[in-house]
Amino acid sequence: VQLQASGGGLVQAGGSLRLSCAVSGLTTSDNVMNWFRQAPGEEREFVAGVVWREGKKRYADSVKDRFTIFRDSAKMTVDLQMNNLKPEDSAVYFCASSSRVVTLAAGAVSWGQGTQVTVSS
Repeated sequence: VQLQASGGGLVQAGGSLRLSCAVSGLTTSDNVMNWFRQAPGEEREFVAGVVWREGKKRYADSVKDRFTIFRDSAKMTVDLQMNNLKPEDSAVYFCASSSRVVTLAAGAVSWGQGTQVTVSS
């Protein structure tokens, strides 16, 4: 699978951004599409995931009620709508595929390149 992330940028606290991940070459191992993020000096952490066929979604507690993950199987994209952004949301965001529902980066199978999100206070 190839994953291409886009949509990062600089936004003020309280603002919104939408990230998009273009997906191609899905295999039987790519059942779940995820977004992870990594801030400087921190470990890569799970943000949100969606089961590709079922559409079932899962979120990290830190983003629940602010972020929404969308998958469009016709356009082959997985978007992350981020609202009410906070400075602590600043990180490089990565889309990643996994064969099952995961919350650790070690469980991901394939990674796209990251896109930087910076939230100013």
